[in-house]
Amino acid sequence: MKLNYKQTMLIGLGFFTVSIVWGIYNIAMPIYLKNLGLSGLEVGTVMTIDNVFAVIFLPIFGALSDKTNTRYGRRMPYLLVGIPLSALAFMLIPVFRMILVPLMVTVIAMNFFMSIYRAPTVALMPDFTPRPLRSKANGVINFMGGVGAVIAFLIGGFLFRTNEYLPFAVSSVIMIVTIILMYLLIHEPKEIVDDKEDRQQASGDVESEKGSIPSLVFLLLAIFFWFTAYNAVETFFSTFGEEVLNIDKSQSSFMLAVFSAMLVIFSIPSGLLASRIGRKKTILIGITVLFLVFLTMNFTVGLNPYIIYVLLAIGGISWALININSYPMVVEMTSSKGIGKYTGYYYFFSMTAAIVSPILFGYIKDIFGGQVPVCLFEYSHGFGIFLYDARKARRIKAAAQIGL
Repeated sequence: MKLNYKQTMLIGLGFFTVSIVWGIYNIAMPIYLKNLGLSGLEVGTVMTIDNVFAVIFLPIFGALSDKTNTRYGRRMPYLLVGIPLSALAFMLIPVFRMILVPLMVTVIAMNFFMSIYRAPTVALMPDFTPRPLRSKANGVINFMGGVGAVIAFLIGGFLFRTNEYLPFAVSSVIMIVTIILMYLLIHEPKEIVDDKEDRQQASGDVESEKGSIPSLVFLLLAIFFWFTAYNAVETFFSTFGEEVLNIDKSQSSFMLAVFSAMLVIFSIPSGLLASRIGRKKTILIGITVLFLVFLTMNFTVGLNPYIIYVLLAIGGISWALININSYPMVVEMTSSKGIGKYTGYYYFFSMTAAIVSPILFGYIKDIFGGQVPVCLFEYSHGFGIFLYDARKARRIKAAAQIGL
């Protein structure tokens, strides 16, 4: 059994476009909003709209795509609607950057259109990929997303210097080309890859679903906790760098870039490792190493900055081991008919963490003041959960002592 890399990379084009859009969006939007006179709190609130929309709409459109049956397939209709409309709205953002109300209408529209196709796009991968190969495939998908983020930064770095509209226009063109390629080259199977297996196990479906619920709940809680930990570090690392390590935000940015680079580089290897030793062991290795890495971060004050670069590089590798394999574990717990719905569950918990964590840690920071940056990593590795699934057919035992 071998993974079809060409097909998986074509599916990854959808995630590729998402990364490009958010890369350019996150570069430009805070500046546009600041220039319009919005406060830091107001800017931060606007910048969380994408996470709020993800929490609300991704489960809805994921579940709807499970029940869709058209000549274009189950998932493709959502891509055919969502990607072109997102491209159009995205291209209009710089046009309205000087006027708040039209800008906000455009931003809300773009976020909604993005929500239409994000979950169905991700759900395409399990539709085409047998269960044992999904970690490997998810590594390829995330690698495509990482490449998209890099391209977004390159587009932003070069094209913003030339013209304010060019990065948005080029990104929108890439989105249109992407949906054309996906429409022409991806043909959804009439029979989902695991349908035959699902039918063979139909007699045990009721008991299987009952047994999977506790396991699913604990796994989703674990995902929530490790994304809560991750988002705290991602959001406040520059503050930690400035107030504790005595480095400026540019050096903090370079340090986080090392973390992100290792995540991209090891996205495919982490899937390969999981296919050899199993997702459970791979995630546990990642969690353990990540815990140790960021426990060590508490003792880096005054040390050579290169030590921190090394620690963050190891942290990025560890995060790849966790992140690449968590989504396949979620969709492993459902039949082919529930992949979109379970994809929505995954994004609900991960995106809720992205909303909650910066606010929660910011609140703690306000209460304790200047001592909090020192406690950033205590906050992060303090989140832990133990998962145990007692089902005989599929035991999943995962300790999530979070270390990021």
